[in-house]
Amino acid sequence: MTSHISLFPLNTILVPGLVLPLHIFEPRYRLMVQELLEIPDEDEREFGVVSIRDGHDITTLGIDALHPIGISAIMREVTPSEDGRYDIVTTGARRFTVKAVDTSSPLLSADVEWLPEPVPVESAELSLLTKSTLSEFAAYRAALSGELNSNVSIFEELPKDPVVVGYLLTAAILLPTDERQALLGAETAESRLELVRTLLRRETSLIQHFGALPAIDLLTDNFSSN
Repeated sequence: MTSHISLFPLNTILVPGLVLPLHIFEPRYRLMVQELLEIPDEDEREFGVVSIRDGHDITTLGIDALHPIGISAIMREVTPSEDGRYDIVTTGARRFTVKAVDTSSPLLSADVEWLPEPVPVESAELSLLTKSTLSEFAAYRAALSGELNSNVSIFEELPKDPVVVGYLLTAAILLPTDERQALLGAETAESRLELVRTLLRRETSLIQHFGALPAIDLLTDNFSSN
């Protein structure tokens, strides 16, 4: 299934279910907010969030400047300012691949293909995989807390749903964009959890042996600006 949606190039982390606040000040994105507000059904106030490849200019390279997998964001709350800016709160919704980009107007748009989200079949193997992945995340978090003077105890009680766990950890691990794209592109919850677990083991080992990592917290509620 394909759709044509507005694009918001933004090098930040978004996965289905994650809340993302945005400060909207550029005229083209103010227009996007205004157009979305004209849609009566809040659940249809949807636009695409995609990452731009480092050093690439989308106005000249078009689709080649973008990472292929994006996440749609649903605009849930809007707070206008007197100067025409907006503070909005969005929620990550659906995965998509970018098929074609329209750069003919300041507000980018694209033809996108929605990726299916198969419901995993409950099984002892899947339950064990989920628990094992959460255990690896606990080890990763412990390694981080030994290196960073910051609060990494963000999840007191993680959910056990394999789809939710896979996406939460996709957002939580400190990874380069290409690897996060691979996680977003996983076809099933099982394959995503398996890749998450592999990456967690690698990252934990690197932290324990070399102690080198970026000085940021996991899943902080930083306010993102366009």
